[in-house]
Amino acid sequence: MADTTGDDKQAQAEFATLPKAAQERLVEMRGSGEERRLFTSDLSTSEFLLVKEAGFDPVGLVVGSSIYHVGYQAAAFSRNQEMTVLTQAMYHARELAMTRMEEEAEALGADGIVGVRLEVSHKEWGRHIAEFVAIGTAVVHRGEPRRFRNKHNRPFTSDLSGQDFYVLLRSGYRPLGMVMGNCVYHVAQQGFAAVMATMGRNAEMVQYTQALYDSRELAMERMQKEAEALSAKGIIGADVHENSHSWGAHVIEFFAVGTAVDEISADHVIEPPALVLPLTD
Repeated sequence: MADTTGDDKQAQAEFATLPKAAQERLVEMRGSGEERRLFTSDLSTSEFLLVKEAGFDPVGLVVGSSIYHVGYQAAAFSRNQEMTVLTQAMYHARELAMTRMEEEAEALGADGIVGVRLEVSHKEWGRHIAEFVAIGTAVVHRGEPRRFRNKHNRPFTSDLSGQDFYVLLRSGYRPLGMVMGNCVYHVAQQGFAAVMATMGRNAEMVQYTQALYDSRELAMERMQKEAEALSAKGIIGADVHENSHSWGAHVIEFFAVGTAVDEISADHVIEPPALVLPLTD
């Protein structure tokens, strides 16, 4: 029997942690030897064809999930402050979902995952219980398997569409990983005197401005640190989402997410845009 490498042993251990139904589905999709069976994908027709044109084959829809109880943290009524307990909970729950999605991709022998979506939904089981789901299409490079994995020898993740993924590769860049940063922040409430002082006149709400500015900056800084850990050249498609979830009006989460990229060619050829006319009315 052939020796099992450290990476193989880790992959086997991760596969064993997946639900039994997921294991059976992944084994069936992977097939045996070079012959793969049915694949699943949430790519549109155009995305599917462009991913194929870029040299990658979809091998299966991969999913990771975490149902998480987000703890309670008290905040001072009149003080701007980060809610570190909530920040850590929201980040860890997303990280668990992402890691489990990557484990499914690893089980399929994938080089990466495209079109990743991160979703949060609150259940009726309680105000502080939410499900975090990561979902995307695992792909494998047709010519050079494992070439496009990141520095940790893990499948890359990306929230780019199939079209953007194709253009990125044709332009001499590749995705390294989906990077994220978050911050849950308590925005101080104004006292009666402060409310009366600004009533009827134009005035910047400095306390509110500072709170939202600080919390966005913390989320973006943490996203950038993840990209630096992957030795990325930059982040594309970055976005900052804002949501109060179930905490009330004065507690807000800012969630920054994007795709870290690196160069694969010094010659960045940008294809000129083409005019496309629809055939419909």
